[in-house]
Amino acid sequence: MQLVALDSIYPGWDGMDAGVAIARDEILFPHARGLVGVWQRWDWELGEPAEANAVDPSLPLIVEGCGILTPSTARVSDVRAWVDSPTLSRKGRALARDGDAFRPHWARWAAQEDAHISRDDPQRLAGIAVHVP
Repeated sequence: MQLVALDSIYPGWDGMDAGVAIARDEILFPHARGLVGVWQRWDWELGEPAEANAVDPSLPLIVEGCGILTPSTARVSDVRAWVDSPTLSRKGRALARDGDAFRPHWARWAAQEDAHISRDDPQRLAGIAVHVP
């Protein structure tokens, strides 16, 4: 089993769509064709790409993160899950995890999430829906 977290790929706080495109084109599409996928980790402290990582096409793969469930990624996914939680709960968990580093970016990130939900309707694409209080 392989797990790729989009938090490792997003190129900065304004990079949700770019991170999803990287995951789609460099990980999911190759994996669906039985090819090795290669992606670069994003170094949040330096604000630049870091080491490369390979995804083995012979192993099951989970890609998780905000924005990943779109019409194009759904077509190459065996299992699609939507995890939802109230805004205040999500914000509380994010700030507890990342503290003041995340606080100034919350509104920017939330706007990208809202745009993704409006554009891609990920809950409709999911076969599994989980609500977290």
